[in-house]
Amino acid sequence: MGSPGFATIDFETTGLFPGKHDRAIEVAVVHSDPDGTITGRWDTLLNPGRDLGRQDIHRISAAEILRAPTFSDIAPELIELLDGRVLVAHNASFDTRFLLAELARADIWTSQDLVTLCTMQLARVYLPGSGRALVDCCAAFDIQLEGAHRASVDAGATAQLLASYIAHSEDRSGWTDHLDRAAAYSYGRVPSRGVAWYPREDALSGNDHHFLERITDNLPEFSGPDAHNDYLALLDRALLDRVLSLHEAEGLVKLAESLGISRPACEKLNLEYFWMLGAAAWSDGILTDAETGDLVAVATLLRIPPTQIDKVLTPPDVAPASPKQPGASLGGFALNPGDLVTLTGEMSLPRERWYDILVANDLVPKDAVTKKVKLVAAADPDSISGKAKKARDYGIPVVSEQGLANLLGI
Repeated sequence: MGSPGFATIDFETTGLFPGKHDRAIEVAVVHSDPDGTITGRWDTLLNPGRDLGRQDIHRISAAEILRAPTFSDIAPELIELLDGRVLVAHNASFDTRFLLAELARADIWTSQDLVTLCTMQLARVYLPGSGRALVDCCAAFDIQLEGAHRASVDAGATAQLLASYIAHSEDRSGWTDHLDRAAAYSYGRVPSRGVAWYPREDALSGNDHHFLERITDNLPEFSGPDAHNDYLALLDRALLDRVLSLHEAEGLVKLAESLGISRPACEKLNLEYFWMLGAAAWSDGILTDAETGDLVAVATLLRIPPTQIDKVLTPPDVAPASPKQPGASLGGFALNPGDLVTLTGEMSLPRERWYDILVANDLVPKDAVTKKVKLVAAADPDSISGKAKKARDYGIPVVSEQGLANLLGI
């Protein structure tokens, strides 16, 4: 019958259990001819609508997936890439379970009887005595695997591994049998949503623009002191953890546009905020290494000119002046005994350990986000978990794990 060949697939996921709550966050597909020659590559990040799980493994940040399509958005193009081809993966059981679970969530029916090949299982035949991990199998054939746990990298390496297996086969009948059965299998057709795929490279380049560049440059200036104070207050809250998340940056842009604050005015306010921080740091007449590092970190986030940084770091000739804006909030946020704090995402410290730390600081861990919660700490400050989303709706600050530690002085 003949077949167009193989489709090697790899998913990066939030965890190991698609039947529960874990989701796919990246998928890559590599096409190969029946002889193993690679003929095409595709990959995209996926927005799962929840926190990203073990980010230390897949190294995908929440900021990168905010503009990514959902699985349902790209499912029509994905199944078209798989249709009529042998589905190949390293540990195919894992990837096919996620594929079927995501298709089911997208209300796309497909038979469970997929035509698959597992390069991990085939290692028993072609690499007896070798390790089963992808890195071990690739090393046996001198296949480069740099940047593992990235879907495009793992799928590409697996496709090369498949080609090596095929090249070392004396009898091709087994491969032909799979190709023939795959040619008779169809995932069906689903109308395209016209949503473009979103590779990691696009996400990385798309997040390069500083928030000031997104504020209108020539906006007619009609804002006054009250609007400026609102901007400074939001800026202060956004910089609680010295991380300017994409959500916080977008919030500053929207506020500036709604209040009629132009980009030049925002630059002046950012500089004023930086000088206020400097004045507070110098208030005791000493600038410690920690305070210097903090000022430099803020200056980097706000793109403060080097000449201004040098001026703030230079000991003042007179006592620092108080902030010019009487209503500006500078370091006004503090956690007080009895405040409710919610955690979200898989942090570096176990959740139970963080609960103990919060209780030891007279704070109350709260599993759910209500309007009474004072702060939400997230493994990733751009988290799109349900808790983080609700916190932003309520105007509750969302800070990083390190930001929480800094607020507690630990």
